[in-house]
Amino acid sequence: MNDVLEATSPATSLSGPATCVTKVELRVSCKALLDRDTLNKSDPCVILMVQNDGQWIELDRTEVIKSNLHPVFGKVFSLDYYFEEVQKLRFEVYDIHGTHSIGTRDDDFLGGVECTLGQVSRCCCLTNPFLPAVAPDLWSNNWDLFSVLSSLFLQDLFSKSDPFLEIYRINDDETEQLVYRTEVIKNNLNPVWEPFKVSLISLCSCDEDRKLKCLVWDHDSRGKHDFIGEFYATFREMQKISSGNKVSWDCMNPKYKQKKRNYKNSGVVILTDLKLHRVYSFLDYIMGGCQIHFTVAIDFTASNGDPRNSCSLHYINPYQPNEYLKALIAVGEICQDYDSDKRFSALGFGARIPPNYEVSIFLFIQGVVEAYQNCLPKIQLYGPTNVAPIINRLAKVAAGDGNIKDASRYHILLILTDGVVTDMADTREAIVRASYQPLSIIIVGVGNADFTDMQILDGDDGVLRSPKGEPVLRDIVQFVPFRDFKTASPAALAKCVLAEVPSQVVEYFSHKAISPMSPMRDLPTPILSPVATTPTE
Repeated sequence: MNDVLEATSPATSLSGPATCVTKVELRVSCKALLDRDTLNKSDPCVILMVQNDGQWIELDRTEVIKSNLHPVFGKVFSLDYYFEEVQKLRFEVYDIHGTHSIGTRDDDFLGGVECTLGQVSRCCCLTNPFLPAVAPDLWSNNWDLFSVLSSLFLQDLFSKSDPFLEIYRINDDETEQLVYRTEVIKNNLNPVWEPFKVSLISLCSCDEDRKLKCLVWDHDSRGKHDFIGEFYATFREMQKISSGNKVSWDCMNPKYKQKKRNYKNSGVVILTDLKLHRVYSFLDYIMGGCQIHFTVAIDFTASNGDPRNSCSLHYINPYQPNEYLKALIAVGEICQDYDSDKRFSALGFGARIPPNYEVSIFLFIQGVVEAYQNCLPKIQLYGPTNVAPIINRLAKVAAGDGNIKDASRYHILLILTDGVVTDMADTREAIVRASYQPLSIIIVGVGNADFTDMQILDGDDGVLRSPKGEPVLRDIVQFVPFRDFKTASPAALAKCVLAEVPSQVVEYFSHKAISPMSPMRDLPTPILSPVATTPTE
């Protein structure tokens, strides 16, 4: 049986008045379903379940297709996509016998498949050799972000004015959101405002027919601006300029229109230019085959305490993982879906290595958790907490990938440390150098040390600079103390530290003017988890 779960291209959708949300739309088909009917073929329906707080909840279901073992369903499943979360999906296939609720005891459970949305977004072919195939299709509905470059003229005003223009987006709840305000043109009846740039999500929430309220004012230095007039426009109307049409609007003042019999308008606003610039999304790069390579660096300095002592941060409790393992598992569980071979590199620093017990960086690959546990009895925890060599090492690897002129590789470095780094100046220099490479750095502070000095590396409160004053090209560092998430779920930590990665990936490739590759169809095929032979209750 050739059971296949297929996906093609990403769907980036933008919803809400001012928030960009990435959506995927899954189209589902099945192949070689079991035939449970005696007289006719099965009447299949697919139910999509999502996991929420450990419980499987039905999100939606397809229509029922009569007497078909290879159905292609018309129903489209729409889901919000979050890189920083493990979004578990479960597709259940039923042979429907009645017209009542689907999934009842009267219906035959034909099988199903489990996967994550991350797996679907990265691979075009996911297989399960044990069960009937379910084939989600990531449909490309790319609501691209555009830059709008416009020059506008205001004509035939009744007197000399200092005009400026405001553009407001009218939201679904009828509220108005200021999108752009032009500069003031002094003493001019025919102003030419400077070209301006806005995103399509800001302009109209990616709805071409959403109304835009445009107000023209006569500027007053005391803030009591005189109202000249208004008009309503849409992005669809603006686009007519691309086909050579003249695009203009009468600027109307309702007060004058009511009082003056021969009133025509208070001027005409003319759109003279509009240019569209595509901005790619994180999913565009992932679906194009970009691999996210994950490396973890673990602090083995003596300040962690003797691993044999239960008070040590490296103590291996047989009943629950220590903070190092909790952070590693939380972040690694997300990243593994974006690396085809799922082989993580792990670096240790601050330890003496036998037989000479010299302090050095050491490398262990695969089975990171097991390797971490196995190495503890063999090394001597020492010091100092030097992070710069770790960053420089991975930046060198990333630099080699950076010389490749396509969007095929990006790196994430997770540094787990129990204290403030002792080579802060060198670390700042290393981060500035690394900001030019396809690399993001996550630092998790383990234990109860004072991590105040580590916040400077994050750059959220200002631009990080090298000791010589050179700024980072990109903000690539995210620092969080683990104690802030001690009572939270592992998913909360992962969500916090990984939330900025998608924008950092896009920022790097955009700076290099590198477009996503064509969607890959020959990536290694992961095996999906089989669903139990009984349906979800």
